[in-house]
Amino acid sequence: MSSPKSHVHVDVAPPAPVTGRALPNGLAAFLVFFASGAVLVLETVALRLVGPYVGVTLQVTSSVIGIALAAIAYGAWTGGWLADRRDPRPLLAPALVLAGIATAVTLPVVRYAGEVLRGGAASAILLLVAAAVFVPAALLSAVSPLVVKLQLADLRRTGQVVGRLSGIGTLGGITATLATGFVLVAALPSSVIMVGLAVALGLTGVALGVYLRRQDRTGLPGPARVRAAVAVLGLAGAGLAAVAPDPCDVETAYHCASVEVDDSRPSGRTLLLNSAQHSYVDLADPTHLEFEYTQWIGAVADVAAPAGQRLDVLHVGGGGFTMPRYLAATRPGTDNLVFEIDGGLVDLGRAELGLRTGPELRAEVGDARMLVAGEPAASRDLVVGDAFGHLVVPWHLATREMAAEIHRVLRPGGIYVQNVIDYPPLRFIRAEVATVAAEFRHVALIAPPAALRGEYGANFLIVASDEPLPLTTVEERLAPLDQPTRLLSGADLTAFVGDALVLTDDYAPVDQLLATA
Repeated sequence: MSSPKSHVHVDVAPPAPVTGRALPNGLAAFLVFFASGAVLVLETVALRLVGPYVGVTLQVTSSVIGIALAAIAYGAWTGGWLADRRDPRPLLAPALVLAGIATAVTLPVVRYAGEVLRGGAASAILLLVAAAVFVPAALLSAVSPLVVKLQLADLRRTGQVVGRLSGIGTLGGITATLATGFVLVAALPSSVIMVGLAVALGLTGVALGVYLRRQDRTGLPGPARVRAAVAVLGLAGAGLAAVAPDPCDVETAYHCASVEVDDSRPSGRTLLLNSAQHSYVDLADPTHLEFEYTQWIGAVADVAAPAGQRLDVLHVGGGGFTMPRYLAATRPGTDNLVFEIDGGLVDLGRAELGLRTGPELRAEVGDARMLVAGEPAASRDLVVGDAFGHLVVPWHLATREMAAEIHRVLRPGGIYVQNVIDYPPLRFIRAEVATVAAEFRHVALIAPPAALRGEYGANFLIVASDEPLPLTTVEERLAPLDQPTRLLSGADLTAFVGDALVLTDDYAPVDQLLATA
């Protein structure tokens, strides 16, 4: 016996609104684009803010990226949590205003904290980067989930709304990264970028609050005392920014640079890059070499050819242009070609360090790795490698492939000298000597004896050629120097290097080799 078929009819109710009134689509897109872009501006500029205190190394760069991502994660999480518990509309304007205040306060906080945390230990790097990035980035990252919740008026369009706003936020970050890296940093000091961003965030938040108040009487939180407190915080941040210590005389595209007068030598000038001593020049006497490593380079250059004979010299890195000026003075007619990535240092050299460019001293702005590749083979008698990012040789200038390019550019019998800074346990200098020795038949190393024993960090000078080096003559030149110096070669150098890694473009962990821990 069959039973009649039953038909079950289920009434499907129309989707319920998820929130109150949505924002206009254009305004929602703008807020997500602007807030996401502001986070990436903060991340890009943060590296320049902390650089004068903890350097610009792989660890610092990794810390900036990691802290920024943590701020984005926690900010988005918190913004989503709040959006589910409160109406997001009244929260948007305060989030932007508070982010603006936090951005304005970042500048003095980093500068005061940087003086305390100066150095480069991992804890100092993380603390300083967190002070530069975390709070404003977290506040800005809360904006997107608040806007998304407002726009979810129809559950059937959840994927479309979330996907569109997520894409717009990503485009905002991409746009801000490119604009900051290619335009803002080249045109404006970091302090101006930060203050400008703070003002833009504050004005956007205030304008949004006024708009929302007119629409539905929401916006900035009600009590006048709250608004007054916000205004006072903003003014306090601006005031602290104005009086905060500034470690830079000039902020170039790559460095925080300053020039100090030597009290004991009125014509002496010390160039500091990211607060570290980089070069010393004597405006009245270009033959004066103050720093030990420049004296070593001078000793090698002095015996590279008969006294006074002109040379064709390539300098990888300019800095204060100490060695080009020395060679131009001691060997008239010498062709000094300097590859310097930072055009701002060339301008600073002309303005304050006695640099006079001309036929005998030419400065070409660009990345040395690219520029060396364009140099004719067998065109130089001497190549001086003295390029640093803070206190670290840029990894792509420390590889076997770079040494091969230097080898190609040198004439038979030409000499390559490379300045390297390392610290105990001396893993990087050992690797760099092994790397240069993979391309040159004869290699020597000049350094303080105590530094070679691993007692402290110091400059090391690698000397290389395909022809036997004039080691005896170089040692005679080094003997009268004030500081004890040792020249390693042959079996002694082989024992010092041991089984050190040869660095290549495929594998050059320079920052890790330099780590002291």
